[in-house]
Amino acid sequence: MRTATRYSFMVLTIVGLCCCKPKPASIRSSDFKATEKDTTKIETAPENIVPDSAITIAAVGDMMLGTAYPDESHLPPDSAKGSFKYALKHLREADVAFGNLEGVLLDSGAALQMKLNFRSKPYLFKMPEHYGRIFKDAGFDVISVANNHSNDFGLAGRKKTVGILDSLGIHYAGLRTNPTKLFTIKGVKYGFCAFSPNSQTVPLLDTKNAAKIIHHLKEQADIVIVSFHGGGEGVDFEHVSCTNERFKGERRGNVNAFAHAAIDAGADIVLGHGPHVARAMELYNNRLIAYSLGNFCTYRSVSVSGICGLAPLLKVRLNKKGHFLDGHIISYQQTHAGGLVPDSLNKAAARIKMLTQTDFEASGLQISSTGKILRGTQNLN
Repeated sequence: MRTATRYSFMVLTIVGLCCCKPKPASIRSSDFKATEKDTTKIETAPENIVPDSAITIAAVGDMMLGTAYPDESHLPPDSAKGSFKYALKHLREADVAFGNLEGVLLDSGAALQMKLNFRSKPYLFKMPEHYGRIFKDAGFDVISVANNHSNDFGLAGRKKTVGILDSLGIHYAGLRTNPTKLFTIKGVKYGFCAFSPNSQTVPLLDTKNAAKIIHHLKEQADIVIVSFHGGGEGVDFEHVSCTNERFKGERRGNVNAFAHAAIDAGADIVLGHGPHVARAMELYNNRLIAYSLGNFCTYRSVSVSGICGLAPLLKVRLNKKGHFLDGHIISYQQTHAGGLVPDSLNKAAARIKMLTQTDFEASGLQISSTGKILRGTQNLN
């Protein structure tokens, strides 16, 4: 179990200690292209990082398999059966497969009136209840329900969603009524918790409370997985600012300070989502932080133009102490017509590589242009 020493340093992290570079000028998608040339310097893991029976985690970002609101015209024609067909191997082979469920599983029920009162067009996500089986068959073991769409259909939507996930044996966390989850896979005991700055979810903005939750989980589990839905949204929010972010007047948290505090409290891996674009990665105290995994499978529910269409699948190996060993970013792309398809140009991996180099002076990681992730420093020459 993690010692109290790391937990005691949490206060230092909350005040914003980080190694972010100043936010660069806006970078357009056309300014950066993936190449096969890779000049990164290989650095071997320290001797105390031993790959003892490595644990594999596959993680993706936002998932909503279309929406039946306000009608069924935005649902896939195959009842979502082929949604993950190109990613099944990676999801099913992992010891743990994770994703963020952006919306609810609900056949009938009224949208929350507060959502309908928005001045702009409300985007409300509900998938037919039988779509839950699609996630199960794809291999998802654990799902975050902490996001700004988990309450689109009020209590009825939340209750039906967690009831379906329970019936399928899919673990979840992130609602105030379901803040954490403990589960065992192949003899390894996992703790999972999820946070967001939204109604009815475990609050992202209360870092002190989040640290207590994570610390308590670590006392009971071998590996603690932390998920957060935070940061601004869209192409203007690709970069990790290391400051408190806002979007349309809403506080979206300082995700760098939160992630560092989470690891200080006992997290072994931190998986971010919410901006609808991918963000940088960082190695902190031998633990991996993915600041945003972007969109993954979002049939006609959000924009998939430009960088919003890049869909990374992150594969990570940890040892049983939670230390990061290595990883791989598998690149996919989304189109409204074709859904989720493989990307042979590795654009998602190349984008994350560029963002990691741009946003952090010393990320602790090397990412190749084809998506391989190793420990060490980037060679930018």
